[in-house]
Amino acid sequence: MADILVVAELAEGKVKKATLSAITFAKQCQPALGGGFSVLLIGAGAKAAAAEVAGYGAAQILVCDDASLANYVAEQYAPTVAEAARGFGLVVATATSFGKDLLPRVAARLDAAFAGDCSGVSGASGKLVFKRPMYAGNAFGYATLSTAIQCATARQSEFAPAEPSGGSSPVKELAKVAPGAAASRVEFVSLEQVKSERPELTEAGVVVAGGRALKGRFSEVMEPFAEAFGAALGASRAACDAGYAPGDYQVGQTGKIVAPSLYIAIGISGAIQHVAGMKGSKTIVAINKDAEAPIFQIADYGLVADLFQAVPELTAAVKAHKAAG
Repeated sequence: MADILVVAELAEGKVKKATLSAITFAKQCQPALGGGFSVLLIGAGAKAAAAEVAGYGAAQILVCDDASLANYVAEQYAPTVAEAARGFGLVVATATSFGKDLLPRVAARLDAAFAGDCSGVSGASGKLVFKRPMYAGNAFGYATLSTAIQCATARQSEFAPAEPSGGSSPVKELAKVAPGAAASRVEFVSLEQVKSERPELTEAGVVVAGGRALKGRFSEVMEPFAEAFGAALGASRAACDAGYAPGDYQVGQTGKIVAPSLYIAIGISGAIQHVAGMKGSKTIVAINKDAEAPIFQIADYGLVADLFQAVPELTAAVKAHKAAG
């Protein structure tokens, strides 16, 4: 029997929704391991955020609240997470940029095997089998880990956010572990992020994404459209590389992985790199003037039309519908 530690991700003192996918992943691992799970919150303001995850069935909430951890730096976080993980059989986090950066370092400190970006898990009698996408999701590999402690990250789009199960988990405070020599060579300088009133791309229920076909009119066409739907705004890598959209908007294998209830792809051809980042969406709508565009092969609904005419008309129609109640 082995217990599981879920490493939560915080932003501005709040638990990010991505953490709930890691809790779902941990619960799916429980039958094979036979133990319970705990949640670790680390960072400035972590103690106040503990109440946000206290009702999800964790055996305990471990909290390391330290002002020196206000800004995430892996070399500062990893020693404390690794120390907290001793005694657990599995350490998990969501495969966001945070989890992808932190968990391999924690695994190295624990001499633990690591499975990253898992899209599924199965197993029995203490042996977990992790399912991982390969070749942009066109094939899957299955991995088993043989070390005493295992580490894994879960792809957020493949694990629905956990729902509260009632009750309130006890909170235990932990002290920060002094970082090693590596931390002295790393300094937090600044965090540059796109500030928007729209939902965050990886947590939105509706995402509208534009491609290179929008050219210099990306903002002109896409922003009113996203506003009409109350949607997050995304883009293909081609659009980002061309400078039509910020890099923070990129959806795809080398960008952000999303799985909203509704994904609308506008002027996106459907290259395999982009599809790998959004094909888990519940409903996919494509607008493209090329009837042979690969995006139509995965779309639930498709419109073959000039986007510069169709999108403004659709934007106006949605706004009119909302105004009419």
